Amino acid sequence: MPKETGRKIIAQNKKARHDYHIEDTYEAGLVLTGTEVKSLRAGRASLVDGFGDIENGEAWLLNVHIPEYSQGTWTNHETRRKRKMLLNRHEIDKIEMRVQAKGLTIVPLSLYFADGRAKVEIALARGKKQYDKRHAIAERQAKADAQRELGRRLKGIR
Repeated sequence: MPKETGRKIIAQNKKARHDYHIEDTYEAGLVLTGTEVKSLRAGRASLVDGFGDIENGEAWLLNVHIPEYSQGTWTNHETRRKRKMLLNRHEIDKIEMRVQAKGLTIVPLSLYFADGRAKVEIALARGKKQYDKRHAIAERQAKADAQRELGRRLKGIR
């Protein structure tokens, strides 16, 4: 069987970029069981309620939903189990220090296969306030209106 190359995105957490100020991102491998990998290859996962944690010098991904494999038997996995993230010791120490000192949160941004291996992109993030979210929406709307008006003027339409 030929070796898989490239990057195949399985799930993205688009709401994370809306709800948090992203300060730093990391790529981590995942320790998965066989039925979890098969379920991910079918393109089924949800990062919506997921978050990361550092316990005893190990990085964990919690509350990420990977549904049971439809053709699995009694060996199927739990859908929201605690999954270990594979990071370098230096990265784990750095993340742990920043989470404790600055009150940041570890948020999964995307889940994908990179060259056949399951990876998760995590971010150190700070929660946005409600007025920050409204401000970001207003900014995006103003930029879209300006682009639309510029397009009309270039076409000669008033």
